[in-house]
Amino acid sequence: MAPSTIGDQELALLHYLDEHPAASVGEVAVGFGEPRALARSTVLTMMERLRSKGYLRRRQVKGIYRYSAATGPAEAMRSAVGSFIEKTLSGSVSPFVAYLSERAEVSDAELAELESLVAQLQSQRKER
Repeated sequence: MAPSTIGDQELALLHYLDEHPAASVGEVAVGFGEPRALARSTVLTMMERLRSKGYLRRRQVKGIYRYSAATGPAEAMRSAVGSFIEKTLSGSVSPFVAYLSERAEVSDAELAELESLVAQLQSQRKER
């Protein structure tokens, strides 16, 4: 079963914990929460929500819970994009592709990555 989707702030927290593994709530509250004006209790709530959704795990070390990412931010992003496409775009990627074609800020590297993904999709279709 895929983990539940997450919001922008939760995704940012997941990125933070991916870069700062085995962090306590207090450490995350200082390093992640304070710059965003989030109270320690808010950080704890977010961390526990992410844990209940399957994105974080925790273990007790010398009486303190240490949290680490159970899945990486990339998996969380894939899940969020999938949910967006299913719920907001009714399962169709066409509106998203149309948006990209109209957006002037697509870099050469992003375009190359998109072309590679399309080639991969075409290859998979041929194998069926």
